[in-house]
Amino acid sequence: MVASPRPGSPFGRPSSTASRTKVEEELYEFAGIDYDKVTIKRNPSVPVLYEEALTYEAGTVLSSKGALCAYSGKKMGRSPKDKRIVREETSDKDIWWGPVNTPLDEKVFLINRERAIDYLNTRPRLYVFDGFAGWDPKYRKKIRVVASRAYHLLFMRNMLIRPTEEELENFGTPDFTIFNAGEFPANRYTTGMTSTTSVSVNFKRGEMVILGTEYAGEMKKGIFTVMHYLMPKAGVLSLHSSANEGKDGDVSLFFGLSGTGKTTLSADPNRLLIGDDEHCWSDNGVFNIEGGCYAKCIDLSGEKEPDIYNAIQFGAILENVVLDEDNREVDYSDDFLTENTRASYPIYHISTAKIPCVGGHPKNIILLTCDAFGVLPPVAKLTPDQVMYHFISGYTTKVPGTEDGIVEPQATFSACFGAPFLVLHPQRYASMLADKMSKHKANAWLINTGWIGGKAGVAKRCPLKYTRAILDAIHNGELSNAEFENYDVFNLQVPKKVTNVPDEMLDPRKVWMGTKEEFDVSLNKVANMFIDNFKTYEDEAAPATLAAGPKL
Repeated sequence: MVASPRPGSPFGRPSSTASRTKVEEELYEFAGIDYDKVTIKRNPSVPVLYEEALTYEAGTVLSSKGALCAYSGKKMGRSPKDKRIVREETSDKDIWWGPVNTPLDEKVFLINRERAIDYLNTRPRLYVFDGFAGWDPKYRKKIRVVASRAYHLLFMRNMLIRPTEEELENFGTPDFTIFNAGEFPANRYTTGMTSTTSVSVNFKRGEMVILGTEYAGEMKKGIFTVMHYLMPKAGVLSLHSSANEGKDGDVSLFFGLSGTGKTTLSADPNRLLIGDDEHCWSDNGVFNIEGGCYAKCIDLSGEKEPDIYNAIQFGAILENVVLDEDNREVDYSDDFLTENTRASYPIYHISTAKIPCVGGHPKNIILLTCDAFGVLPPVAKLTPDQVMYHFISGYTTKVPGTEDGIVEPQATFSACFGAPFLVLHPQRYASMLADKMSKHKANAWLINTGWIGGKAGVAKRCPLKYTRAILDAIHNGELSNAEFENYDVFNLQVPKKVTNVPDEMLDPRKVWMGTKEEFDVSLNKVANMFIDNFKTYEDEAAPATLAAGPKL
């Protein structure tokens, strides 16, 4: 009796005369991936992907908690300046062309596509994952990922919705395919390329090609870009938001840029998590686009964020973290490689996850900002017009230490709290949001998770326990019945009291560490930033939206 080859052994590789799977035939027919040259593994299990990554990918190790620690090479964040969308006749008139969506010629896309596939054909093994984007079966899209790194496939296995055996058997032709050849550079002399990195999306072909970056987040946000195009065309609002649900079925949406607490605050032990980053709002309610979470883990602790901390177990990926060489314990405070350390895990690792990840129509819309100038209140109730103004503005701040060269707080405005992923004009998304909020009578709130009492470096950030107390007051109805006072310049309605929050914390003036004149200068400075930023949208915005901004 001949012994069977061990898992992962080269003796297990099928010969060229072996019967071919449907996926192998499709990849050969539509992409030219030669199954006689490479071993193709479709939807491998988590243990198999662990074994493959640990065997073949240098530097990959296990953490003491069982997570796979992977490293993305030189690129440890997204490369938005290298993102391109193919300019072609089926989508040309819909796309919001400009700094966010840079056009790419179809022929150049095909050159990059061939370069990627030629590289993939040189690899001894390729990994394929077929899964879904969108938990609502009516709107979900079939996504295929083709990659040469097991780390990349495990990442997308976490982030997409995993099919059942029956769904996989009947998967059919994917709606969108990612060819990830990120280990191989783009030719920077090719027309339209600005570096050796290229992330390009072709809506007509239903394809995305990645060259010159091994950062896994490019795939996640690439699919989000695709959904930002496809969903509004189907009458569904796509949103860069997290979502959770209370015991009575009340849903809250959280909008916010990186560092504002969108992932942290949606992971509430008293509420079910629908999702932490990408959602859609249809006529049936909200649904998560993803099957997993991608959380920042710099300074992560079990005390502050137990749900996320405990989710990092077998099956999770830790990206670009530093860990002890002997006991493999992760030092979450160590930013030696990058401040953008990340954890990817399937949503079922969160004990309070709601699966399927769908909910009713939102009762509360929460816009998160991290104001490093210390002048925005911790919470304010917004009018419908103010929601549109602040949604289109998408304000937060970068603080010293987060990026090279930043020595003072810098304002950042990102339309719809996700400009890098928008495909249509921001007003399209804002109008859809306004219509849905009006129809379903949702309340809206602005929450500042940033600095109170002074700017970054002088004061401290609003303690997480106070932000959570504010959210509790929103969810239990306390703030709906609160007494408010006007906060001038921004004309915000600020509550006079919130349970478990010191009264003086609710008004930045009362806890300001400097003089009244210094506060007014800082407040007016931030207001002017809003006014200057919104000039970009004046031509498209409704008069009532324009009037909802700050008044000096």
